[in-house]
Amino acid sequence: MYQLENLLRPYAWGSTTAIAALLGRPASGGPEAELWIGAHPGSPSLATRPDGSSVALDALIGVDPAHFLGGSSLAEFGPRLPFLTKLLAADKPLSLQVHPGLQQAREGFAKENAAGLAADAPERNYRDDNHKPEMLFALTPFEALCGFRPATDSKRVFEHLASLMDLAAVDVPDIITGVIADLSDADEAAALKASFTRLITGGDSVSEATDQVVAVLTSGAPMGQYAAELSAVLRINAEFPGDPGVLISLLLNLVFLAPGESVYLPGGNVHAYLKGLGVEVMAASDNVLRGGLTPKHIDVPELLKTIEFAALGVPRIEPRTSRFGQDLYVPPFREFQLQRIELAPGAEPVPMAQAGPAVVVVVSGSVVLDSPKSELALARGGSAFIPAYEEPVMVHPVAGTTETSVAFAVTTGLGN
Repeated sequence: MYQLENLLRPYAWGSTTAIAALLGRPASGGPEAELWIGAHPGSPSLATRPDGSSVALDALIGVDPAHFLGGSSLAEFGPRLPFLTKLLAADKPLSLQVHPGLQQAREGFAKENAAGLAADAPERNYRDDNHKPEMLFALTPFEALCGFRPATDSKRVFEHLASLMDLAAVDVPDIITGVIADLSDADEAAALKASFTRLITGGDSVSEATDQVVAVLTSGAPMGQYAAELSAVLRINAEFPGDPGVLISLLLNLVFLAPGESVYLPGGNVHAYLKGLGVEVMAASDNVLRGGLTPKHIDVPELLKTIEFAALGVPRIEPRTSRFGQDLYVPPFREFQLQRIELAPGAEPVPMAQAGPAVVVVVSGSVVLDSPKSELALARGGSAFIPAYEEPVMVHPVAGTTETSVAFAVTTGLGN
């Protein structure tokens, strides 16, 4: 087993305190948006060898992928750790985004390489050749936009907005009446695509309409049954005034997660995290197509090619509780699953669910990881990479501790 040192990403939307408070260390003073725990070459964790030296985790695995990943993972996902784990702390909205499927990622990455785009070029859409299905486990109350709501529901929201503007004696902008007409199409996929496309390509007319909407909502107009959605419009606009993503948010499910709840996001699902702290797990990729709420590169044709224009319910994950008391969160992706392990002082050790390689991060108390080959103690904030050959691993509370310990373990979903 290898203890890890992980890199923080200081994106502007990050909280200045949440990750530091979770891990029990001083805050850096700047935004701390994401802590990457894994072997993605964009920000690989550093693994501590037995002699005390450090090596990037992707380089360590690359020395002998079969040894570190196991035969099943190597055969299905190739010579890389198939998942990436992050602690994510949003204090402001993240970009409105969607992730490509596997074939699209491979083709897009090859095309941009052939065009000579640098790996870190800001106009790149594809940072690697992998897809990026993901899941989010909420550690605090968490707010997100996640997938399209039914077109008929969105139509009612925009009609309510139009009625509020009528009551305020404000002319309803053509862009809003156009969206209402789009959403009236009996073909739901066509309705969603037309309304989304109208807003994402509307330019100044969308910005002007958003300004008018915000003026009406802040004048005291009764928001009624759509208070949550329209309040989110005001919060999002405060960070990104006039952005197309402000009105696009009304096409999407507004999701509130309590601590311990989780959702999964397949490729093609339009989403944006708005606020909260969580554990995010994904296939090992950094491929993002953005559609708004960001100063970064937006490629509308590629975005429209990637989105799945279909309404869906909020894709929540209900935990499976094992006979040992572990909570397993198993999304419909083979690259990863998440396990939450809680150990009271003096509790019996529990086996860690593992199928191939795994990473562990401790967010409360301290634990001992014990395998037939080695042992590693991790205090709050500590993390580790467990190679496939270390199976099976038992998780113990530290002797004499008086604090309940909580750890998260991520492994492949190959054992399901």
